[in-house]
Amino acid sequence: MVKIGLLSDTHHYLDDSILEHFKNCNEVWHAGDFGTLEISKKIKEKKILRGVYGNIDGHDIRSEFSEQLIFMCEGVKVMMKHIGGYPPKYNSKTKEEILIHQPHLFISGHSHILKVMYDDKLKCLHMNPGAAGKQGWHKVRTIIRFVIDGAEMKDCEVIEL
Repeated sequence: MVKIGLLSDTHHYLDDSILEHFKNCNEVWHAGDFGTLEISKKIKEKKILRGVYGNIDGHDIRSEFSEQLIFMCEGVKVMMKHIGGYPPKYNSKTKEEILIHQPHLFISGHSHILKVMYDDKLKCLHMNPGAAGKQGWHKVRTIIRFVIDGAEMKDCEVIEL
């Protein structure tokens, strides 16, 4: 069983309460737009970090993180990409990648809109944690906690900051 803290779009700002909310998580996943490498360093001091770069991220972050990440977590195949869309409105490149890799869980950021929804057609759960940073048009900052236990994704909690 792996407890995961999911966030995106920090845009140069990491609220201290986020790491407190993630204190019981085994890993933290960041879906892009870190804004600064200091944010990844701060998370890595406390937790295992997986992430992708976003459209605002500079060379320093892009040299550490890739545009797309595909990995297994327990029995769940995960695909993470900052700009990807959501069911059924994926961008064309992302939909092609989803069809190739057939993940069980697709994670994106970018929109600053919290979404957790299942794509029946592609048999894939989509998660976008919204935006954890202060920059952007969103009114509420959000993060997600959830659990992967074998092939099961469960206990999803949305946290408003």
